[in-house]
Amino acid sequence: MKKITVFLILSFFMCSLAYAHPPSDIKLTFDSKTKILKAVIMHNVSDVKKHFINKVDVGLNGKEIIEHSISRQDNNISQTVSYLIPDAKPGDKLSVEGYCNISGKLQKEIKVTK
Repeated sequence: MKKITVFLILSFFMCSLAYAHPPSDIKLTFDSKTKILKAVIMHNVSDVKKHFINKVDVGLNGKEIIEHSISRQDNNISQTVSYLIPDAKPGDKLSVEGYCNISGKLQKEIKVTK
């Protein structure tokens, strides 16, 4: 009986991981006039309360400057976030890393232009 119970628990765990996935893409824009960084984190899910982007980290030139925790995803397709980055200047690199609450993460980078 113990073997069957262990098998069922492991099977359930493996099936739930099969549905977990990291973000598929991150679309970044930075407006140098307003200093606003916008990220649209693509993460297609069926239930935004159970499977969602739960954290976003923002970096400036390789140094983390923002850690943002999120309790649920905006919609079934994506999570959109915007941040004021007053210290960003032309030539700097901004990065955004989005984390799935179940499994996986994705990072993208953009170079600041005039």
